[in-house]
Amino acid sequence: MSQHHPIKLKHLQVFLSLVGIGLFLVLILRWFQAPDLNAQRMQPLPQHSSIQVYMNHNSAARYREPYRNQTRLGDNLEQIIVEQIQQARSSIEVAVQELRSPLIAQALRDRHQAGVRVRVVIENTYSRPWSSIIPAEVQKMDTRMQERYRENIRLIDRNADGKLSSDEIDNNDAIQVLRKAGISYLDDTADGSAGSGLMHHKFVVIDGQRIIVTSANFTMSDLHGDFSPKQSLGNANSLVVLQSPAIATLFTKEFNILWGDGPGGKLDSQFGIDKPFRPVQKVSVGDATVSVKFSPTPADIPWELSSNGLISQTLSKSHKTVDLALFVFSDQQIANQLETVVQKGTSLRVLIEPTFAFQYYSEALDLFGVALPTRRKVSSSHPEEPTQLAQSVSDKICGAEAENHPWSHPVQTVGIAKLPPGDLLHHKFGVVDRRVVIVGSHNWTEAADRLNDETLLAIEHPTVAAHYEREYERLWANSSLGLPAKISENVQKMQQNCRPSKAEASSFETNSPEISTAKVNLNTATLQEIEQLPGVGPKLAKRIVAERQKQFFQSLADLDRVPGVGKKVLRQIGDRVTW
Repeated sequence: MSQHHPIKLKHLQVFLSLVGIGLFLVLILRWFQAPDLNAQRMQPLPQHSSIQVYMNHNSAARYREPYRNQTRLGDNLEQIIVEQIQQARSSIEVAVQELRSPLIAQALRDRHQAGVRVRVVIENTYSRPWSSIIPAEVQKMDTRMQERYRENIRLIDRNADGKLSSDEIDNNDAIQVLRKAGISYLDDTADGSAGSGLMHHKFVVIDGQRIIVTSANFTMSDLHGDFSPKQSLGNANSLVVLQSPAIATLFTKEFNILWGDGPGGKLDSQFGIDKPFRPVQKVSVGDATVSVKFSPTPADIPWELSSNGLISQTLSKSHKTVDLALFVFSDQQIANQLETVVQKGTSLRVLIEPTFAFQYYSEALDLFGVALPTRRKVSSSHPEEPTQLAQSVSDKICGAEAENHPWSHPVQTVGIAKLPPGDLLHHKFGVVDRRVVIVGSHNWTEAADRLNDETLLAIEHPTVAAHYEREYERLWANSSLGLPAKISENVQKMQQNCRPSKAEASSFETNSPEISTAKVNLNTATLQEIEQLPGVGPKLAKRIVAERQKQFFQSLADLDRVPGVGKKVLRQIGDRVTW
């Protein structure tokens, strides 16, 4: 027996060594494994019986992404949209700026093949399949669009072999899925133009009974997050499902205005400023009240009756709190209303997407009590940034925006939310007194109000508001408040660099329409005053004067009878003229 004992000891030593290595590996794996999502999860909030709210960064839910195969916190907005589409029995109307989700496109295809009427409206910039874009076109894109192109090609290329097969294109390139299935769709060139602004809606109507309204485009960026960077969890967005035939009727009417006779029909689709004015509609949904407003509002309609006017009126009713989470905030009159609200004692908190928070046009600067001077020909590469008019003055001259109003009693509860790398604060919501939610596709900008096709809801119910308040607290807990030191330095430097000479200042005050707050009366203005309007010039000014001699102008629409006045001119001068 004793001669076998050393062998047994050797076996025991090997066994113990293997056990030790195994325990060591387990500890290593635990050290590097992903955080415990269950430990991070919060308890779900109750939902309203007819108005359900979802957030793609919701800390009370988790799901597994279908494209990157990772489990993460949040509501699967894509799956919610797909499930609603799958329940359709008679009709589906989709109006969304960009549709790139393979699963949503496939769900639309399946319902179409089952006999459900499917109609889709999208923005003309995104109406082509990504797979149809040739390399020469890609080379002409700016950096941002090239990145989007690469992301979407990766989404289509499911086997990741670097080649797009016909099967991958037909099943994963969303626009091609619609085309292959024979689904009717059109974009905002269907009225013979390209719209006055963006076709920026993001809604779905199901069977004339239910509506999906979201701030998210149907893209990886807005739903789940991009492939790169890997930490991306998607631009922060919300989605609301409303069970209301009355509200569905309003959305169907809006859709039909865009649709007209549809593809191949007359050019009777109406987008942007061509659409008729639709006032705010207030609808009871159970024990909740929902106000519905579609943009744009024509320039000859008072601002108070516009979508931004509805936002201002809702804010004015606050007594205790106002919490804002905004992609971009550049409407001066809303900022002025907020100042009045704060002066009455309301507590204000504001978070804005960092990309736009401290731009010269951002109302965050007003709230901080400062202004950044602007130079002429400042432009943006982002499609949702508000339209800015160039100053027709020397490059040496700098000046604040017209009617700019830095607060005399600044607040410091304004800042930016810190999100995972690559993600944006894409929300467009405000919560008033923890009871009323302002939400939709509508950014708080002049462009959204007067040019774009947009949706805005004001929902009055504490159960609905609670979901947005929880999202706000999540964002607020990881935010950076106050005016960054670098911005303060820039304000001082630019103020010093932009001091004009006396001669320049005199010329600037005389000739710059950007600084003047007075509107130009087209029926009484001099030829020189009309020439100073953006996009007009001497020749067009003469035609305007000649036309008014035949018949006075009574609305902005009357200008359309002047040769040379197109949508571009109308949107440039819409808020600058009267009659």
